[in-house]
Amino acid sequence: MCVNRPQSVVPDAIVFTNAAFPFTASTTHGIFAGAQRLHWHHALELNYIRSGIGFILINGMKLPFQQGDIIFINSNDLHRAYETENLVMDVIMFEPSLLSIDLKFDPDLMAPFRSLGNVDRQSPVHDELALLLRRMMDENEARGTSYMSLIRSDLIRFLSLANRHLSTPIQENRPIKGRGMHALKEVLRTMELHLDYGWTLQELSDLTHLSPSRFSALFQQAVGTSPHHYLIQLRLTHAVHLLETTDQKIIEIAETCGFRNLSNFNRLFKQHVGASPSEIREHAYAGRPVIPSTTKPEKQ
Repeated sequence: MCVNRPQSVVPDAIVFTNAAFPFTASTTHGIFAGAQRLHWHHALELNYIRSGIGFILINGMKLPFQQGDIIFINSNDLHRAYETENLVMDVIMFEPSLLSIDLKFDPDLMAPFRSLGNVDRQSPVHDELALLLRRMMDENEARGTSYMSLIRSDLIRFLSLANRHLSTPIQENRPIKGRGMHALKEVLRTMELHLDYGWTLQELSDLTHLSPSRFSALFQQAVGTSPHHYLIQLRLTHAVHLLETTDQKIIEIAETCGFRNLSNFNRLFKQHVGASPSEIREHAYAGRPVIPSTTKPEKQ
């Protein structure tokens, strides 16, 4: 297959309801499908772990998290989260432009996002940081008088305190940078655009101009699983979406998502999603959408 490379590798678009105030906040339970795939976006992201445990891969670095942890995700960082147990997480996202004026006075205000560091849960400012995050969440939901000013002031104080008390992470491996990062983004986007194609390892590595062994190692580091296993996850995630939102026959959905054998599709679907395709469709028709279970990473 001759695959045309995308003209530009575009990050995920984050939709802000108020374009003049690019800020959004939500609480997630478990890992939703969008976070199971490796992705990146221009917006800055803050995660506060309310409960549960798991880990996140950011630019190939594996960072475990537990209740009380605060995670900083920079613009265009490749990241993907895994839930180990009972994860509830607050997620705040905002565009860097929100604080452009403040950066003139404090150029290091965004340093926490660049360092992949954390604020120790025993730090004297940790409780205040958690409170500031909660206040921003509440203000964004209530949207009372001057809520945007209150969110901005809390966000500036949050980042200033975090920058002052940030600790350096224990690195199991180094983050992926430069050419390796760009190559991964390009191949990930191409895989998503051509889910139905029967990719071989050689073809995927050719897209990055890396040897198959080097590409496999880089992919495993960044994604936490092999290219083949990740492609299956992408296909099954798309299959769930089609089952819940269209009237396509199950055999047609299997073919659209790159499965040439229906029995193999049913077996993998049950194994990874935890329910059969027909059960997912029945729940969708009954108005009770089923959230796919988090796919566990392959053992390293």
